[in-house]
Amino acid sequence: MQQPLDPQEIPPSGCPAHGNVPLYGPSFGADPDGHYAHLRSYGLSAPVDIAPDVQAELVTSYDAALYVLQNPASFVRDSRRWNALNEGRVPADSPALPMLSYRPNALFSDGAAHARLRQAVTDSLATIDELQLVRQTQQSADYLISRFSSEPRGQAELMAEYAQPLPLLVFSDLFGCPPEIGDRVIAGISGIFEGTPGADEVLGGALTELIALKRRRPDSDLTTRLMLHPARLSDEEVLHQLVTLLSGGTAPLSATIGTSSALYLGEEWLSGLPVEDAVAQTLWNYAPIANYAAHYPTHDIELGGRTLRANDPVLISFAAANTDPKLTEHREQLSAKAHLAFGAGPHACPAKDPAFMIAVTAVETLLNRLPDVEMRVPFKTLTWAPSPWSRSLVTLPIRFTPQSVPVAAPPARAQAAHAPQQPAPSAQHAAARGTRPATAASPQHKGGLFSRFLAWTRGE
Repeated sequence: MQQPLDPQEIPPSGCPAHGNVPLYGPSFGADPDGHYAHLRSYGLSAPVDIAPDVQAELVTSYDAALYVLQNPASFVRDSRRWNALNEGRVPADSPALPMLSYRPNALFSDGAAHARLRQAVTDSLATIDELQLVRQTQQSADYLISRFSSEPRGQAELMAEYAQPLPLLVFSDLFGCPPEIGDRVIAGISGIFEGTPGADEVLGGALTELIALKRRRPDSDLTTRLMLHPARLSDEEVLHQLVTLLSGGTAPLSATIGTSSALYLGEEWLSGLPVEDAVAQTLWNYAPIANYAAHYPTHDIELGGRTLRANDPVLISFAAANTDPKLTEHREQLSAKAHLAFGAGPHACPAKDPAFMIAVTAVETLLNRLPDVEMRVPFKTLTWAPSPWSRSLVTLPIRFTPQSVPVAAPPARAQAAHAPQQPAPSAQHAAARGTRPATAASPQHKGGLFSRFLAWTRGE
């Protein structure tokens, strides 16, 4: 169980020498909420180190966060303005650089350049069929559950075996990846998050091949829609938007699926509440992107008695803003969607509705397929990753009654479009009706995760 952080254990002003509070390491990972409480004592924002020798101002107030996010004239996103980076004061091997370095995508662009790239992304995302997305998610979930549901031990580790790979399968499908390219896309983006050397090259090479393939053979997938958009994105621009969608979508979705599942199965969850409530509570109280969205003031700005220097990074603590004590006093009066987990303003997440839908469908499918599933440890004892950027469970151990055989695949991939709707999970989970019948397990196929998934959908 996490213990309240002793204020004496948090580095006081003047330690380290520049007075910043470290926002990384075991101490922060063990109790980020205690750190946010301490940081609020500085005012609307506070000085932090987001990595060794990498300083930033962190906005912890909900209202101040909205002010920054909705004020693009005074706060821009182009990190090429970053004073410390331009002056050589950021270590070349800093773990902050992959998160904050400039890339030609909508996330790091401003003005007309941002509007052009974002319009291409939002218009392309708007063409996704919601019903088909639910079916794609259900099918991906069914496949992953089939891999562990018949294990005699009746146990699984839900983060590694379900929450983390599921968004990767869905995105590879949305991008229109053939099997071999999809395998490398998944290997590349997974390697980037795990710090695997060469993962950037693997992902870049796979997406470059995918784009070349869609130039030759356009389809109805998200990659083709980006390429054919009236904004006329170059192949390099298409690649960077795909990378942004992958990095900004898969890891936060994994965190949301894991935390929402844990909340729903946790000891304090009220029976009968829908899965949507668990996902909404996750987005409010355990924002999957905890601290990010670096902005650079175009001039010195006073904010709550602190001076934000021009071109010094100002980060938004979505986690702290969502749990701002001044907000929680009247949070029940706000819309359930008033949280900042998806950002706000011109750079708000363009895929928030599909992301919410994927998370809800993933949790519901788990409950439907394993109706007596439960956690093996209390929610309060779960361990969180010690990252300043994200709020994600390290592991989520579950147990369930093993199915006699794995969940069956549909006879053919095309039949996913005619899959019946699943019953509401809360009633089915409460009834714990045991295992569902399925056909014999398919033989194991070679290749990566996406190749094996596609083979399973064909009944091979």
